[in-house]
Amino acid sequence: MSLSFSLSLSTNDSSGETGGAANSIPEIEPDLTVDGLLDEEEWASAWSIEVGYEVQPGENIPAPVKTEVYVFHSRTHLFVGFRAHDPDPTSIRAHLSNRDNAWSDDWVAVVLDTFNDERRNYFLAVNPLGVQMDNIENWPAGQTVWDGIWLSAAQITPWGWSAEMKIPFSTLRFQRQDGPQQWGFDAVRSYPRNVSHHLGAFPRDRSNNCYLCQAVKIEGFELVSAGKNLEIAPTLTGVQTDLREDLPDGPWLTAESEVELGLTARWGFTPNLTLSGTFNPDFSQVEADARQLEVNQPFALFFPEKRPFFMEGADFFETPFDVVYTRMMRDPAWGLKLSGKEGPHTVGAYVVRDQVTNLIFPGSQGSDSTSLAMDNTSTVLRYKYDIGNKYTLGGLVTDREGNDYFNRVAAVDGDFRLSATDRIIAQFMGSNTQYPDEVADEFDQPTKSFDDTAIELLYSHDTRSLSWWAEYTDVGTDFRADLGFMPQVDFRHGEAGIGYTWNATDTSWYSVLDIKAKLAHTEDQRGGLLNDEAAVMFTAEGPHQSHTIVRPSLHREGYNGEEFDFKRLFLHTCLNPNGHSHLWLNLRTGGQVDYVNTRDGDKINLDGGLQYRFGEHLQFEGMYTREDMKVDQGWLYEANIGQVLLAWHFSARTFIRAIVQHVAYDFNTDLYSDDRDSEYRELFGQFLFSYMINPRTVLFIGYTEESLSTQDYGLTGASKSVFAKIGYAWVF
Repeated sequence: MSLSFSLSLSTNDSSGETGGAANSIPEIEPDLTVDGLLDEEEWASAWSIEVGYEVQPGENIPAPVKTEVYVFHSRTHLFVGFRAHDPDPTSIRAHLSNRDNAWSDDWVAVVLDTFNDERRNYFLAVNPLGVQMDNIENWPAGQTVWDGIWLSAAQITPWGWSAEMKIPFSTLRFQRQDGPQQWGFDAVRSYPRNVSHHLGAFPRDRSNNCYLCQAVKIEGFELVSAGKNLEIAPTLTGVQTDLREDLPDGPWLTAESEVELGLTARWGFTPNLTLSGTFNPDFSQVEADARQLEVNQPFALFFPEKRPFFMEGADFFETPFDVVYTRMMRDPAWGLKLSGKEGPHTVGAYVVRDQVTNLIFPGSQGSDSTSLAMDNTSTVLRYKYDIGNKYTLGGLVTDREGNDYFNRVAAVDGDFRLSATDRIIAQFMGSNTQYPDEVADEFDQPTKSFDDTAIELLYSHDTRSLSWWAEYTDVGTDFRADLGFMPQVDFRHGEAGIGYTWNATDTSWYSVLDIKAKLAHTEDQRGGLLNDEAAVMFTAEGPHQSHTIVRPSLHREGYNGEEFDFKRLFLHTCLNPNGHSHLWLNLRTGGQVDYVNTRDGDKINLDGGLQYRFGEHLQFEGMYTREDMKVDQGWLYEANIGQVLLAWHFSARTFIRAIVQHVAYDFNTDLYSDDRDSEYRELFGQFLFSYMINPRTVLFIGYTEESLSTQDYGLTGASKSVFAKIGYAWVF
């Protein structure tokens, strides 16, 4: 089951379900160095609390280790300190890594519900070597990538380890009001040993679907200031890309050689509302996308957003449907964005001028795509209204306009927490679209303007042990969300399921056992079968932080006028046998439609990997995917994707990294009705030096190279690039 995202609406109902008076946070103007030691006298005057409960896998049992948390604030910063005691400090898991990539280590975190709306919180974490991790959590949607500018340090000691955080109020968004503010608060510690113990500052009711309603309440912050709350971040980027004009023997030609100056600025003109702007922005990606299997995939593939301008405030724009997918904006020239919250009102808006128009043409059984050398203006407007701490109503408008082209979407949605165990999430949308005539003709799309609707309804009931859910989705044939990621339309989907969880006791060999069963039916708008599914999923979490899933299923799939019956099996296992390694393996096997030739076959897909840390500095990752498919006439294709990553981390700020990706596809062309090569190979390599003081004060220098081959020629260099970027964030 996937709980889709909702709009958050709330009046500022500050009555937490835990009850009791709020805890006063003292204001202290400190004179301290953030070194992770907590040896300054200011910490003795701070408000303190213990992380005294194990909330996972244990259910509110006493924490196995002692963790002390200290909090105070000045007029401009929030200070949080941790003393994480450990009976065996040699077992502490701590490695240097790039930002947001130390979740398998020991770590401590602070949770801040700064609007006290019990819907959304900042999550800031640090590992024992000072590596920062942060995100924004929306409930029940999950985590949204966010990179804040804040200072931290940590030290391993003879009794455990300690950490300090110095968080500028200019980094956070919070209430604009006279007098003291009340925030929701939690302090969390991850203590991974044979079992990964998750510790918190308050007991959690597993039959309560509102985590933040149970949070500790803290009070103060009456005269805090975000200062001018102005951030200016110029960037200087340079790139030279050479391409081979004709493979394999063509000459190398310089396709791109330029140095560009860009500028991004953010102004928090109130503590709760932020205006961002960018001109000639740096949208270069120094992170290589993980390769995904493209063979026998009828729908477009999803890749996560990594560009800083779009990541800022991204959680404000999420809805149950993926109507806002910013990677559809490929080459922006400029952009403006407004986001924030005023009382029960949440607002988000941006407008971007894009120099390329990416399009996905969705259908019930597959999608197509193209990229047009056409400017467009993309606009997104988002509004949410909070009703108490239980209900949220919202609206969304997206608009993309180009030459003889437009796509407009209007939507309303809601999140209704009917009780501590029951929730309804809903969204209703309508779209109006017109493609240029030549595009409509080439991709068999409607001519002139056309419109349609989409609906999603989800009901869920969740308790400590028992859960059930029901979901209905209806997306019209002519519905389009060109600023979103909706590669499938023309379908109606209904689903119902039930689950039961066995929670561990002191003598259990497992941490959690879970079983779920579901029935689902999907058909197109004319009633034609797309998929019937009956599935059971068993999940077990156990020793060595192991996680195992067994999921058998029965399918009846309709495709291109024919119907096929399949049995399938999915197996997953992963474990962390020690503090330095992580292994995982996925197996998918069973019947599969050959979508190119409309016939049934059998597929085996194996996906696995290993991550190993050699001491604090050296990191190795290897990943491998293999997929084979056979039909009655013989083997159809073999696909292999491999990746190796090797990185040396000098510190929490600096690393060098090399990535090599290899793709190999082999096809039995005698069994294909289309015209394709029998062999395809791709070899990609990237070397990167990274120095990052904070997410926007960075230095990157890198080199990439790609080689290709078919059955007609061996691996031959096809492209190569040298790139560099320097960025600096001035914060006032």
